[in-house]
Amino acid sequence: MSSLIAQLNPVFENRVRLGIMSVLLVGDPRDFTTLRSLLGVTDGNLASHLKVLEEHRYVKVKKEFVGRKPQTSYVVTEAGRRAFQNHLEGLEKVIQGTH
Repeated sequence: MSSLIAQLNPVFENRVRLGIMSVLLVGDPRDFTTLRSLLGVTDGNLASHLKVLEEHRYVKVKKEFVGRKPQTSYVVTEAGRRAFQNHLEGLEKVIQGTH
């Protein structure tokens, strides 16, 4: 079992990062305000977890203007999609107790 757990991606062990990836994979891109609202976290908490995902190149920032207002949104990268899928498959193996 410990070898199964060792295969899990530690970046996704945090519930906020797990939530961010789940939300973005279902309907990306999402703006910062929507993510904050959906996940029920503070600005600072969300920003710090998004930064970790950005540093690992799992999410990408998109900055644009909507009308005259700046808007920051986030999308999952292909590397992020693969890494998260591998993590989910690893979780399934842990649950099933298989290799």
